[in-house]
Formats: sequence, structure tokens, C-alpha cells
Amino acid sequence: MLNITRLLCGVPTPGDDLRYGERKTDGTRAEPVHAKPVVVWNITRRCNLRCVHCYSSSVDSLYPGELSTTQAKSVLEDLSCFGIPVVLFSGGEPTTRLDLPDLVQYAAQLGLRPVLSTNGTLLTSDLVGCLYEAGLRRIGISLDGLGPTNDAFRGKDGAFEAALSGIRESIRGGMRLSLRVTLTTRTVRSLPGLFDLAEQEGIPRFCIYHLAYAGRGRKLLPFDLSHEDRRRTVEYIFDRTLQSASNGIGLEVLTVDNHADGAHLLMWSARHAPDRVGPALRLLRRNGGNTAGKGIACIDNVGDVHPDQFWWTQTVGNVLERPFSEIWTDPDIDLLAKLRDRKAFLPKRCSECRWLDICNGNLRVRAESATRDLWSSDPACYLTEGEIRV
Repeated sequence: MLNITRLLCGVPTPGDDLRYGERKTDGTRAEPVHAKPVVVWNITRRCNLRCVHCYSSSVDSLYPGELSTTQAKSVLEDLSCFGIPVVLFSGGEPTTRLDLPDLVQYAAQLGLRPVLSTNGTLLTSDLVGCLYEAGLRRIGISLDGLGPTNDAFRGKDGAFEAALSGIRESIRGGMRLSLRVTLTTRTVRSLPGLFDLAEQEGIPRFCIYHLAYAGRGRKLLPFDLSHEDRRRTVEYIFDRTLQSASNGIGLEVLTVDNHADGAHLLMWSARHAPDRVGPALRLLRRNGGNTAGKGIACIDNVGDVHPDQFWWTQTVGNVLERPFSEIWTDPDIDLLAKLRDRKAFLPKRCSECRWLDICNGNLRVRAESATRDLWSSDPACYLTEGEIRV
């Protein structure tokens, strides 16, 4: 996750302590970056929508074997004792679980930082108020276009208006809201309109995801952006970020799941904002690029543990059989060991790339899905051969 606003504008934003290991607001030094993972927890696989890019391939039905409230609370206790910084409740659609407020409250009581990732369509004033009272302060809501574009992408008429209502209820309810969109050839035309929407609605944060070829998203590979379109889109994001800052709006803009964006930002800044190259490079090196298996982890609806939220084809344990903390610190789990020191396993294009220390080989699940080799090149890397050579 690259904080374009911080990198291009130098404006600190919430969450920078996780990305860069900076001093906290109380003046104390944060832990080293990625010392403990952010845990994405898909507490249910059930969803009221049927998004074409869903990495969990969710549908609106009951899934057997999902963790009970009691089991979920035991997992939260272990995560708290282990010292993870954030637990992100996701799905499926997490608001379909009636015990969500109870789980949020328990996480907050344990000292965890709870975050909610939702499609927003089920968020009412009462539910937002209940979640706020439970201790939730941050919500991410996904839109993949405006109006009919979003509805077609999400498999349900009226999904856009329902999500927009959820956005407004969340802001009125005191939540810090993140708007999220996934880039494909179907959604990229809506990007200017979504920027406008974020600014008009007073949404403080806009996260723009590159497509991960996972779950139903594997079928969207032909609809992913070409390297040329991806480059133009990322540059548009840079321009809109600077425009928002200069207009005094100050939208926090992030790109997610493609660390080639960091290298491109540095090269783009050398031409357009040379004073930001040094500070941005230092921040990107502190962050270190993709952290699947180290700085990010996933627990799915039945308790299986994965290296990141998209990578359900790779499982390293189950929290019903063994605590997450033990799984994550087990030196004998081969995949985790390789992901944490991956240079020797990456393809030559990555291992000899001059940007390796800020990219770390990019998204491995995308490489595996596209080539059946998790150590091949990420096909979404749009840097040219000339750009990656020293």
C-alpha cells in the first residue's frame, strides 16, 4: 500500500506508523515496520452481492464450518497477545454476521485496532451507531464505478445507491471512511468521477487497487489494464493527488497491490517534483515493498491462514488447530520463510532490478495465477527493461 499523498506532498496521514515505522502521536517510537502483521480476517464468506473480481468467490448462501463467536473471540485473544497492530474484518460481507458488533467490541477491549472492509450496502444509521459504540472508527467501502457501471461489476441493480447511502451514514456516524476501487478496463473510466465523488462527499481517503488475479478475479485477467494504460492511470492518480493538495481538499490517496507504482513515482517525481525524490525514496525503503507472509496475513472464514488476503491457494495452518501466533512464528513453514527472504527465489528480472528494495518482487499471487509459478515475474509490473536496470 503506497501513500501517494505522503510520498508526493509530504503530508503525514493516519497509518504512517505501520508503513514507515515513524514516531507515534505520543512521541514514542513505533515498532520496526512489519514486525507484526496486519491481519485481514474474512469472518464470513457469505455476501449479498456477486462481484466479478471477488477473491473469495462469495455468494449469498451459508458456508459450513465458519468460526463461532466463542472461537472467534479466542482468536482475537491470541492476536492481541501476539501484538498485531490491526485486525481488518472482511468477508464476504462482514455485516451479514450478526455478531460483528460483539467481535468489534471485544477486539477494541483487547487493545486491537479494528477496521471494517465492506461493500457498504447494508450499513444503516443504527448499525453504524452500534459499531461506533463498539469501538470501530475506520470503515473501507468499495465502489467499482458510478451508477450502472458499479452495479454491473457488483452483480446487483441498486448496489451503487445502497453503497452511497452506507458511505453517508458512515460519515454522519463519525467514521473515518476509505473509498476503494479496483482498476480494470471496465472501471478505469469511472476513476475521475470517483475522485470527484470522494471530494464532494467529504470522504478523506481513496484507495485504488490494482487487480489481483484471485477467486473470480482470475477470469478478469483479459480485462486488466495494459502496461501503457496502467502507466497513464497511475500518472493521472499522481496529478489528482497534487491537485487535491493544492486546492486545500487534501484527499489522502493510496495505490494498493502494485509496488511498481513506487518506482514509477520516483522517476515521475524526478521530472515533475524533484524535491520529493529523496524523501519519497527514504519512505519507500523503510516500507520495503510487498510483505505477503510477513507484514500482512489472512485468516479465512473457516480459520485457514494465508500469506495475504488474496492468496487462498496457499495455506500455512489453521487457527482451530494451532494459534495464529504459533503458525506465524514457525520457522519450519517453508513458504513463509521464503517469502520473508525472497530475493534468491525471485526471477532474474526481479532479483537484479534496481527497485527491488522498494518492491520486493511485487504480488506473488498474481504471478502464480498467471503462470502457475509463484516465483515468476508479476505480469502487472509495467516497468520497462531500461527502467529496472542500474
